[in-house]
Amino acid sequence: MNEIDRQLAIIRQGVAEIIPEAELREKLKHSLSKNQPLRIKYGIDPTAPEMHLGHSVPIRKLRDFQNLGHQIIFLVGDFTALIGDPTGKVETRPMLSPEQIKQNLQAYREQAGKLLNLDKVEFVFNSTWLEKLNFREIIKLASFFTVAQILERDDFNQRYRKGNPISLQEFLYPLLQGYDSVSLKSDVEVGGTEQKFNLLTGRTLQEAFGMEKQVVITVTILEGTDGVRKMSKTYGNYIPVTAQPGEMFGKLMSIPDSLMEKYFRCLTSVPEEEMKKILSGHPKEAKERLAFEVTSFYHGNDSGHAAQNEFNRVFSQKKAPSEIKTWPYNREYKLNELMDAMAKDAVLLPSKNEGKRLLKHGGIEINGTRVTDSQYVFTPPNEYTVKVGKMLFLKLVYKQ
Repeated sequence: MNEIDRQLAIIRQGVAEIIPEAELREKLKHSLSKNQPLRIKYGIDPTAPEMHLGHSVPIRKLRDFQNLGHQIIFLVGDFTALIGDPTGKVETRPMLSPEQIKQNLQAYREQAGKLLNLDKVEFVFNSTWLEKLNFREIIKLASFFTVAQILERDDFNQRYRKGNPISLQEFLYPLLQGYDSVSLKSDVEVGGTEQKFNLLTGRTLQEAFGMEKQVVITVTILEGTDGVRKMSKTYGNYIPVTAQPGEMFGKLMSIPDSLMEKYFRCLTSVPEEEMKKILSGHPKEAKERLAFEVTSFYHGNDSGHAAQNEFNRVFSQKKAPSEIKTWPYNREYKLNELMDAMAKDAVLLPSKNEGKRLLKHGGIEINGTRVTDSQYVFTPPNEYTVKVGKMLFLKLVYKQ
């Protein structure tokens, strides 16, 4: 296998589309002949401070490119974040303040550093060039697209048919994202499948400006632990990359069996043949291997093994965890109050409705006994071990 084919084989892994692959082959050929790395663009709007495993899928692809010697460009949409990416949204996103953007970006950088060598990543801000565009130049960008093209997008089309408002600023978003590619002279842009329209605007505008068009690589959207909706903090079905080893391992063990192959492909580097062999075995053992691979990637092998042993201690041997999160209380405390407080943090409980469902179906245990009464009272100075669902344990500790 020659070097071009070797790189292409690595780049193809876990991607949905390469548009078009023939152009990527030519770009790789030119890169190798000139000893000049390709410029790989990845855009983020720092709209949230926490990265989850779904976010890691495109960044893992950037890691592949980085390991192949290419230049990663993190395009920070500090300007476009003020608009808000409408992709996949049924309503207009709220604008963020510059201070919110700055705080979110700092957290995002720290988390992205778990996957990439940040010393070799070029961070750029699109306010650098977008703030300089005058109205004449914006009109020129708009002239390359029709309203019909914009409305072909599923999210806009859905909102238009339902009579939900679409602001003009949202129409401008994909144009500005495309102009980022012009300014950066990017060779490749990576993004999720739901970003395909925005990514392709970069090709359109680069051609309009007389440049060589970027290749677009889309990666698969990862469903969350519910196995239905895409991983999102909004849905409470996400696994943070900052999750502690035990939490990460346990959440991965909770995914439906049908998602295992996708998670293996998107979140691990297990070779194809080995993955097929693992998946052909017992589902629990396969899922444990998946959970170990992902947990070890973020926390190291020792933590991966420890998390696996702890999981089996709690769920196979039916013992309490070695360490339990404490929850202080200083007065009589009702179970429904505890559930409401937990629901404020989606990591603990996705929603109040989920808490009610668990309570109704016997998913709450207190000191080893199932409880279905939301008015159950925790009385000082007693300590209580509360099990919520299959994985979460809390110890209520009296503190004056």
